[in-house]
Amino acid sequence: MGKIIIGRREKISFPSFGPDLIWAKIDTGAYTSTLHAEDVRVEMENDKEVLKFVPFKSSDKTYTGKTQKAENFRKKIVKNSFGDDEERFLITIRVMIAGEVFDTEFTLSNRSKMRNSILLGRQTIRGKYLIDVERVNLSKSYRKNQAIR
Repeated sequence: MGKIIIGRREKISFPSFGPDLIWAKIDTGAYTSTLHAEDVRVEMENDKEVLKFVPFKSSDKTYTGKTQKAENFRKKIVKNSFGDDEERFLITIRVMIAGEVFDTEFTLSNRSKMRNSILLGRQTIRGKYLIDVERVNLSKSYRKNQAIR
């Protein structure tokens, strides 16, 4: 099967914790994908460190305010949009893009001043998608009749 054509912004889903169909900006200049998160903290649960966070911006239509957790996480140094090094938590999340479901890595960051809570970088889209920068929401046709696996 060939690569799927997506636009510069696409609606994606997070099957493991919702929400369904939230806008993501496609950014071929970014290596790693980023998810807006608030109240990010590490807590002990059953003698193990667990990363807890509230994903998405409160202004997002699908915002729930529910705290999510990741048991497998690490810290990573990334260059932010200003070119400065920044330490962020890195987690793996299951996503659905254009009807395809797969696990990919996201760093957690405060994107409150950005238009989109989600930025999809090269690592996530490489080998799967081609980007038509003149269009948005091209994955809509691939999502029809697709069940989350």
